[in-house]
Amino acid sequence: MLESVITCPHCGTAKKELMPTDSCLFFYECSGCHKLLRPNTGHCCVFCSYGSVPCPPIQQQGSCCA
Repeated sequence: MLESVITCPHCGTAKKELMPTDSCLFFYECSGCHKLLRPNTGHCCVFCSYGSVPCPPIQQQGSCCA
């Protein structure tokens, strides 16, 4: 899957985003409250922390993209 819905933990805004297949997204600005989201400890990217599905490298390999 290449689409994930990121839900902001601060304001609850949810937005469908296309995930990159060859890299991780470390920062994401919420379109609702404009806070900068960063991955939670132990996660490689914002999709793994706040998305409805994990990033493609995790889906395919089961390991973090570093």
